Formats: sequence, structure tokens, C-alpha cells
Amino acid sequence: MAAGRGCDVQIQQLRAFREVARELSFTRAARNLHYAQSSVTAQIKSLEEAMGAVLFDRSRRQLALTEAGLLLLPHAERIMEITEAAHRDVARAKGAGCPRPAARRIPA
Repeated sequence: MAAGRGCDVQIQQLRAFREVARELSFTRAARNLHYAQSSVTAQIKSLEEAMGAVLFDRSRRQLALTEAGLLLLPHAERIMEITEAAHRDVARAKGAGCPRPAARRIPA
């Protein structure tokens, strides 16, 4: 597989990857995520293309993470934890009726 373009990685792909890695099953991951199995399969294929590596060994009876998949998993876990925390914090601030600050430019 040719070298990928990591900048094309999407949160939805990482969410699907994390769930497939946890379940070691596209079917169970799709059910847990409330997606069609074909959608999960497509997300993983797109992620593999973006990363430039095969993430799951599909040749055995049991699905398994490849070395690349094992290396990606802790990063995907951290990214998902940060994303979920950001959603919680924003929802909490919104629910608390925090005043909306004036728009301001953030320095580069």
C-alpha cells in the first residue's frame, strides 16, 4: 500500500476503527455504532488508504490488528477521548447558560 496522506483522516473513521479494534468484528462494531456494516467497512478502507497501511488482518478466521493497527490504536483512543471531552465541555457550557463571548481573532 502506498504512503498515505494522514491529513485526510476523519474522526468518524477513527471511531469506526476503535470500535472494530475493540470488537474484532465489523458486524458487532456496526451494530454498536448504529451504522450499516458496509459503512464501517468503507470507513476502515478509507482510513487504511489515508494512513497508507493495512490496519486489520482479514486473512484469518478471526479478525486481528496488524502491527500498523496496533500502533494506531492508542492514538485513536486518545483522539476520541479528547473529542468526546470537547463535546462534553461545550455541551456543559451551553447548558450552563454561559454567556457567549464576542468573536475574537486567535493569534497564530
